[in-house]
Amino acid sequence: MPDIEQTLAGGHAAGEVLRIGGTVRKPWLGSTPSVQRFMAHLRDQGLAEVPRPLGRDAQGRQVTEFVPGTPAPHDRPLPLEELEDVGRRIRRIHDAAESFERSPEDSWSTLIPVPHANLICHNDLAPWNLVAGEPPAFIDWDGAGPSTRLWDLAYAAQSFAFLVAGEDPGRAAARLRALVLDGYRADADLRAQLPGALRKRTLAMHDFLRDAHRRDFQPWGGMFVGGHGRHWAGAARFVSENESRWAAALAP
Repeated sequence: MPDIEQTLAGGHAAGEVLRIGGTVRKPWLGSTPSVQRFMAHLRDQGLAEVPRPLGRDAQGRQVTEFVPGTPAPHDRPLPLEELEDVGRRIRRIHDAAESFERSPEDSWSTLIPVPHANLICHNDLAPWNLVAGEPPAFIDWDGAGPSTRLWDLAYAAQSFAFLVAGEDPGRAAARLRALVLDGYRADADLRAQLPGALRKRTLAMHDFLRDAHRRDFQPWGGMFVGGHGRHWAGAARFVSENESRWAAALAP
């Protein structure tokens, strides 16, 4: 009996996402060969945090391993000990990415570029892309591309530490410290730069969605008016207003 096709939730920009048996199928993009090569490199470094890339099926779709488990919550932060674990896993990904050899034939789909990009990163390490399985794994690698440790970590830290409007700044700072200092073990230079990068990266996300709406660049433009614009505007204010608190939290 053939495996049943099951439509998976999410995939705002990837088109239809299907589960077929132990695999996930989604549209093959121009960047997919490079992304799958990068994922394979991380797997070769022993990272179970990355689904296995499995090439292309007979229908021309990209195929990756299905990761069983429970999606991380989107509406509340993880406990401190889980944030430490997330930080350690992000550090493992960044460290393993250092040895990835880029090719002139590579093609990437990076929505929010950063100057002086020197590392291939996931670019969307956030709760909505974390599956709490055995072990936990990050999914949806389609947006992987050139970035920096600082830019990628700033996005992950803002989202996982739940630095959003309405949160208690002290508790948010404790979550930030758990992920960045206790988990990721960021060095002094990275910690010094991170508060400013948090502000810039969070505002960049808002501005990207706003500009996508103005240009009718979908699905991002629709997300801006569907609540994401308001969320990121509030997050940008919260992050900026508490920048000194983040710096203090990241002191050794």
